[in-house]
Amino acid sequence: MTASPRTRDAAFRFEFDPATIRFSAGCVDDLEGELERQSLERALVVCGSTVGSTAEVIDPVRDGLGDRLAGVFAETTPKKRLGTAVDGLERLEEEDADVLVSLGGGSSLDVAKVISVLAASDREPAAIGAAFEETGTIRVPDERLVPIVAIPTTLAGADLSQVAGVTATAESGLVNKDVGGGISGPGLMPAAAVYDPDLVATTPESILAGSAMNGFDKGLEAIYAANATPVTDATATRGLGKLETGLRAFGRGERGIETFTTILEGVVLVQYGISRPDETMLSIVHAFGHGLTRTYEVQQGAAHAVVVPHVLAYLFEQEGVDARQDVLADALGVADAADPARAVVDRVADVRDALALPTRLRDVDGPKPDEFAAVAEAILADSFMKNAPPGLDPSVEDIEGILEQAW
Repeated sequence: MTASPRTRDAAFRFEFDPATIRFSAGCVDDLEGELERQSLERALVVCGSTVGSTAEVIDPVRDGLGDRLAGVFAETTPKKRLGTAVDGLERLEEEDADVLVSLGGGSSLDVAKVISVLAASDREPAAIGAAFEETGTIRVPDERLVPIVAIPTTLAGADLSQVAGVTATAESGLVNKDVGGGISGPGLMPAAAVYDPDLVATTPESILAGSAMNGFDKGLEAIYAANATPVTDATATRGLGKLETGLRAFGRGERGIETFTTILEGVVLVQYGISRPDETMLSIVHAFGHGLTRTYEVQQGAAHAVVVPHVLAYLFEQEGVDARQDVLADALGVADAADPARAVVDRVADVRDALALPTRLRDVDGPKPDEFAAVAEAILADSFMKNAPPGLDPSVEDIEGILEQAW
């Protein structure tokens, strides 16, 4: 006999102060106007070298900023290095900029956030590095943070967020050993997030596909997270429907602006309210993503693509666990299926397959079976596991079993 899922507490507290959201094809044309509305004068664009040298991406942003463009710092990498942020701080001061415009993927936004924290700190970079090595984080001041305008060109949905990842290597001279960690604080929420489908359409399809899976999984997690709320239920449900429609169209080869608009609408909605003061709604799938990517070369979106159907199947099979398969089935348009749980897993796999992402762990640069126990322990220790669905109490063996199924 199957136990009834644990009842969720109907009480909730929802505190969320999001960025101003700008959305439309060509909306970067009015960047200067948005900065004027927010009384910001000089913008330093923070991006990677590829974005910074790709005319169809950087030129519209340059033109949109107009006289408020102070300079371009095109040195970010997916590693999100503290040393890069220190260099960015120097450039910020040289240009006398009062706003950071992150352009590109989540790594550029994360580096911009670290630059903002460094600019507001009264400590030298060496002292910050020493503290980061000891604690894995950097204290975020309550004030004087340089505001950030986020312009995403990928689909991971990290834009309405008040957290950032950061790493440091011994070669930087800031730490004595390689360190990975993160920062968090309400002041790190961007002042504005500018979603322009025209810019997203310029991003290589392989990058879009991986980031889209990450964004799609945010919608899934927002539904079954232990701290889900009726507010986030509404936005995530609508966002998942948009993403499912848009991503399957993308998989069919439809590259019109309508497709990118639908996908971006979904990305905005699924991340709305996920990152709030003192909490996040990211859960078990993102814990798997951390465990698989922290010490391996597998890309985050590929890691998600491989494991998410298996994680969902595991959640739905657990007695007494409220994984909200009915809400997910409704969001994904399979509520009338004979077996809604199976239909949800199949629909998620269909989205992954439409994006031509990996389906097996053995096909990516991840762990081998003899490393699964260590990876499982890292996943269980991840802070996102506290947001797992109510009633879930997985063992190392359970997590290993999921990895083995994904292999």
